[in-house]
Amino acid sequence: MIQISRFRKFKIAAVGLLCVCSAFIPFRKPINVWMIGDSTMCNYESSRAPLTGWGMPFAGFFSTEVQFNNRAKGGRSTRTFLSEKRWENVADSLSKGDYVLIQFGHNDEAKEEKYKDRYTPVADYKVNLGRFIKESRAKNTIPVLITPVSRMSFDQNGQAKETHAEYTAAVYEVARMYGVPLIDLDRDSRALYQKMGPEATKKLFMQLEPAAHPNYPEGKKDNTHFNEFGARKIAQLVLSEMKKQQLELCNYIVKPKPAKK
Repeated sequence: MIQISRFRKFKIAAVGLLCVCSAFIPFRKPINVWMIGDSTMCNYESSRAPLTGWGMPFAGFFSTEVQFNNRAKGGRSTRTFLSEKRWENVADSLSKGDYVLIQFGHNDEAKEEKYKDRYTPVADYKVNLGRFIKESRAKNTIPVLITPVSRMSFDQNGQAKETHAEYTAAVYEVARMYGVPLIDLDRDSRALYQKMGPEATKKLFMQLEPAAHPNYPEGKKDNTHFNEFGARKIAQLVLSEMKKQQLELCNYIVKPKPAKK
């Protein structure tokens, strides 16, 4: 009985010591990453697979200390993202140390009559990007500008064509104006397409023959949106540029496990 009593006292003391020590371990606030943009970045439900926004695989490169809030939405321009109060909902939720990844352009530049409700002139586009930045910084967060990812387009000589020149240039102007990190996904994605060539680049996009996938029995010919493979390749481009710019967020990238010998 004496030994049992001593053991119990020791156990109680050990638990108490553990509680005291735990109280002095600093709590690490999760890093929140907010993503605002269009259909090339957003999340998709499984019923639309293999359609994949690059924000989906991008989240998988980081540890569980990073929480992703992908608020990108298909068909949205900077103007409609604001008018629909999607940005207001994000801005109200920001807290110190968060990241805000901003990628618009595809829908801002859509001048066709059927897209007139989303079209945003370059001057307004720059004002809207500036608003995202200013209101992010007001909450002590870190905004990062990303140019619109390039569409798949090659000329007759097999050269990848620039598809967002005017709006990519505008992103550069805003980045210089506010001194924020800039990732030129337009440039980097075109370099990837050029390296792969016209035929191989199709493997990145929603290019499906009829009956090739149950979700698209009639097939799909889409030069803007990515499949799972393409979205991952684009996410890797963003990740690579973040590493080059040494953004602190990169400290939370999951490190590959060493290969077993």
